[in-house]
Amino acid sequence: MGTRNPVTWLGSPTFPKAAREALADTQLRQNLRKATGTIRGRRAAAVAEMTDWENLRLAGEAIKNDVLSRLDTLLVQLEEAVTARGGVVHWARDAAEANEIVLRLAREAGTDEVVKVKSMATAEIGLNEALEAGGVKAIETDLAELIVQLGDDRPSHILVPAIHRNRSEIRDIFQRRMGISVSDEPAELAEAARRYLRQKFLTTRVAVSGANFAVADTGSIVVLESEGNGRMCLTLPETLITVMGIEKLVPTWQDLEVFLQLLPRSSTAERMNPYTSVWTGVTPGDGPSSFHLILLDNGRTATLADSVGRQALRCIRCSACLNVCPVYERTGGKSYGSVYPGPIGAILTPQLVGDMHDPLSASLPYASSLCGACFEVCPVRIDIPQVLTHLRAEAVEAKGRTAESIAMAAAAWVFASASRYERAQKLGSLARFIARDGRITSLPWPGSKWTSSRDVPAPPAESFRSWWRKNRGS
Repeated sequence: MGTRNPVTWLGSPTFPKAAREALADTQLRQNLRKATGTIRGRRAAAVAEMTDWENLRLAGEAIKNDVLSRLDTLLVQLEEAVTARGGVVHWARDAAEANEIVLRLAREAGTDEVVKVKSMATAEIGLNEALEAGGVKAIETDLAELIVQLGDDRPSHILVPAIHRNRSEIRDIFQRRMGISVSDEPAELAEAARRYLRQKFLTTRVAVSGANFAVADTGSIVVLESEGNGRMCLTLPETLITVMGIEKLVPTWQDLEVFLQLLPRSSTAERMNPYTSVWTGVTPGDGPSSFHLILLDNGRTATLADSVGRQALRCIRCSACLNVCPVYERTGGKSYGSVYPGPIGAILTPQLVGDMHDPLSASLPYASSLCGACFEVCPVRIDIPQVLTHLRAEAVEAKGRTAESIAMAAAAWVFASASRYERAQKLGSLARFIARDGRITSLPWPGSKWTSSRDVPAPPAESFRSWWRKNRGS
């Protein structure tokens, strides 16, 4: 169901083409540079206040590894706890099953509209499009998600989906879609969104959320947000539907305490999250009268089977890796063609898709300079560069024998012998005769595949080996 493939945007370009387009968009790059630089600086200051920050990271890593090692038993424990407290648990193998469950529940509630709390899981499965195809409109209530929705746009950041928009662009979207006159002052824009959403909060009977965490031993679901819209969605409607990736578990409340310190500082650079909502099943006379929890697999079990790649499932969606990534800062999230952008998307999306023959999945692991900044800031110590190189090897293996692999094998044969290497140097130096202004911009096939998107410095007339032999002896 729906009009978008699970995890990736339907018809999304491979990374190089979209990245080149982003690099040509001066306004986009300016917006990204300002936003990521600001968030990066504030996060560093918030983290510096914690003398035990590294110990918290180690604790978060250990807890998540424990969860992944016994995910099967913890999920059963969660299901039993939710059911015992009046909730209903559904299991969804993939995006199609999850979307079908939500649509069915919305129809059973007799509604053609649902309000939504910001959720990466629902974006991953293309829920909004699936509901629309089934005659149900999904209304995003997070301010940034609302901007993206009203602008017929796509999110470009995990935490701040509209990070690629400046306030003048947001004003134009609001004026066009809300039919109002508003300035580009942040306070006025926020007030316009509040007025637009207030009636929806008070009248819509079904809400859909994701989950930041679920506590296995009590069946409690936890959502962290900064605007209060989540609190409205989680308390006012009659029916609440939560779509949660199966890896979002923590065993106990004591374990949750670690992440309530790690996540706010890593994501919004706050000491404490502004709105932390927790609910356990159904409480008669207080909040929704019906609660449904959809446990989503959608490639996670297959990812768990990879001893290197499974660490991506430790991710708590803080987006710290995006804000320090030099590739993301220059190209933005939409260039990745994936619901999950940035470094974490480059390792998570290919595994959830589960097919290295897919062009996007095969290209995403190369959307990185391997500088390692993402690992340094990750609050649960995901070694993203390690997973990237691991997935690159899988992508190469999936390609099989190609012109590139033949060229690499030939290069390995040349480099294995000093005499062959020197003869190749002499032969290669002839390429200087086709250079212009010291650069080679066009080569015949198969070299044309290289020069079609880059040039190369002309080789010198004399190699270093020749110079050394002439000036320093043999």
